[in-house]
Amino acid sequence: MTVDGRTLSHEVSETIRLMAVRRVREGESPSGVMRSYGLCRTTIYRWLRAEAAGGAAALKARKHPGPAPKLSPRQKQRVFRWINGKDPRQYGFDFGLWTRRIVAELIAQRFGTTLGVTAVGRLLAELQITPQKPLRRAYERDPAAIRQWTETTYPRLRARAQRRGAQIFFLDEAGIRSDPVLGRTWAPRGQTPTVATSGQRQAVNAISAVNARGAFWYEVYTGRFNAVAFIEFLTHFLRGRRAPVMLVVDGHPSHRAKIVARFVQSLQGKLELHFLPGYAPDLNPDEFVWNHLKTHGVSKKPLRANESLRVRVEHDLAAIRATPALVRSFFRAPSVAYTTD
Repeated sequence: MTVDGRTLSHEVSETIRLMAVRRVREGESPSGVMRSYGLCRTTIYRWLRAEAAGGAAALKARKHPGPAPKLSPRQKQRVFRWINGKDPRQYGFDFGLWTRRIVAELIAQRFGTTLGVTAVGRLLAELQITPQKPLRRAYERDPAAIRQWTETTYPRLRARAQRRGAQIFFLDEAGIRSDPVLGRTWAPRGQTPTVATSGQRQAVNAISAVNARGAFWYEVYTGRFNAVAFIEFLTHFLRGRRAPVMLVVDGHPSHRAKIVARFVQSLQGKLELHFLPGYAPDLNPDEFVWNHLKTHGVSKKPLRANESLRVRVEHDLAAIRATPALVRSFFRAPSVAYTTD
């Protein structure tokens, strides 16, 4: 029976070449050797010539180089620079997220080279570009104001707090639901998994404040948040505090209300409010409280029958307060590292 050598693996073909040449060198007839393997007789002579010229190494299997790449190394680096830190709208596309098809269109426009989406996927993997869920950032963000806050305003605030013996806290509010959006899980392709969750629909609000030393204050409430409620929360927050407090908040209208300003002024220096740049929640370490709560709270452990969401949230927040090391870790995130420099 004749064997088509092209159907053999590289490893098997290499073994046959080495054994066949050795057998011929040891005295067997070339035709007999090749007949024993079921291969074409004349092939052995090409192997013998290769072995004579280059030794056994010439018979080793070599990976086929495949077709020449369509993009040069310099062009591949240009593709990387197009994608890194930019979005397709900067190149005239309507969609704000990179897809393989958009990358292929851009390559065709700039280089006149056509690549399929599979080839683009291999190219992106080679460039170590992976699909990721992007962070949301508002168009209205002011990079100059953010830089001013992190490099000038906050360092001055921290220095003044040290001179006064004051404490700096960051405050924020959040809403929590009993039926949060589920994350992702693993399942066989084409078989959408089912996750048992609570049919209860409850919602509560919470307010909290953190500082870099691990202190944590919170309250859970169900009413609306407005300037009057904010003053009440500030009163509770200040209860029992001897040192002045410099409280960093966002630009929520309730934080900037005139009655709140009058309340702060009435405290005669016991409390100061300082405002973060607009549309920059990532500068507030207290945001990581809510990230932690939503990541490890109800979304991971749905409510049991007749369980109160408020009780659950209060329990989870109490656990955070009991772990100062966890609170301090919120200040080590890259976006808020300026608070501890």
